[in-house]
Formats: sequence, C-alpha cells, structure tokens
Amino acid sequence: MQLFFHPEASENEEEIRFSREESRHIVKVLRKKEGDKLQLTNGKGWIFETEITLASTNNCSARIINAEKEPVAPYHLHLAVAPTKMNDRYEWFLEKATEIGVQEITPVICDHSERKVVKAERFQRIIQSALKQSLHARMPVLHEPITFSEFLEKEFSGDRFIAHCEDEKEKKLLSRSVKKGISTTILIGPEGDFSSDEIHAALKRGWEAVSLGSSRLRTETAGIVACHTVALINEQE
Repeated sequence: MQLFFHPEASENEEEIRFSREESRHIVKVLRKKEGDKLQLTNGKGWIFETEITLASTNNCSARIINAEKEPVAPYHLHLAVAPTKMNDRYEWFLEKATEIGVQEITPVICDHSERKVVKAERFQRIIQSALKQSLHARMPVLHEPITFSEFLEKEFSGDRFIAHCEDEKEKKLLSRSVKKGISTTILIGPEGDFSSDEIHAALKRGWEAVSLGSSRLRTETAGIVACHTVALINEQE
C-alpha cells in the first residue's frame, strides 16, 4: 500500500485537491488515472480511501470514499534531542524515530551544542516523508528549538529521563525504567554530552538519569535506541 499526505483532508469533506507537487507525482510518476484508488492521511489520525476524479499534473483531485480514524497509541513519547553538528545525522534520526513511533520531538540547544540553528521546514518534510513510508496516520509534533534551561522549565506528565554518559552508580538502564502505558520524556545530549551543570540541574528538578547500554552512542543513534526501547516495551503483551 502507498500512503499519500494531505494536511487539509477532513472526514467532513467530499472531495480534495492535491498540491502541484503531489499531483505531478501521482499522475506523471505513478501514472495514476481517473477511477484509480488512493489512500491518504492528514497526519491527524485519519486514513482516507479516495478515488481520482481528475488526473491533472497541476491540479489532481479525488473523491473521498471512506474515512477511518487510527486508534491513539497506548503510550506517549517525547524525545528532546540536541541537534547534531551534521544536519544529515539529525534528519536520519527524525526519519527513523517517525517510522518507529514518536509523538513529539524537540531540538534542545545545550552547553556543548555545536549547532544551534536548525532547518525546521526541511525537518518537517523529512518527517512527512517518513510518515508516508511507515503508513502511520499521526504526524509527530516537531517543536521549535529551545535551550536546555528553558526546556527544564516546562511541565511534563509521566516519567522524565535524561540519558547521559557520566559515570553514576545510581544510573539505571532505560529498558528497566520505562513503564508500559506511561507518558515518557527523554533528554538526549549533543556530541560531547550534557555538561555537568546541565545534568545536575535536571536531576535537581526530578529527572531520572538513565543509561542506554554499555556502548557509547552517537546522538542520533541514542535517540533511535531510546525511541525503540519505549516502543518495544509498550508493544509487549
């Protein structure tokens, strides 16, 4: 099955029109024609079955035949991950985290961050593409970049973890700390890890220090490991 994305699609609409870019892809690249069926999502949980009524490369349109809402995930995961020095590494993280299943992502600017500016529009396109690839119907929320100290000021429900590399006897494995069905927020630091001051500030505010395993991971890899760990625990019977 191939899934298309249309942010303005609604269960209350009878017909939709695709953007020029999507129209060209549907008609010229995929060679779809009038009467062909397409499945699409609006990224808000809805899956629509449609039938092409006008196969135009500039203004393709389709009639909505059926609309179904995907169940809400049994857990909520918010990953706060520092931007990587190389943009393509962070893009890879966004793509894979979306495929695995994450609900919120926040780029966090830390003391050791080498990159403090992100390409939000490009990041959003990466997430959108991954959404279609993985056949998910709910688009992860990509928040604006925020400093570490500002992020700590926010209110979060559920469990809060900070994954850092400093030696700490009381640090537990994330896999043994995550609880099924509980909202989870996880902080992942930049190349060079969080500063000691940042770790101390988080712990003082009630964040729990965790380890992702014995290997020293890159920022983007740590984000994926954290995402998969939470997803796996919540998918267990």
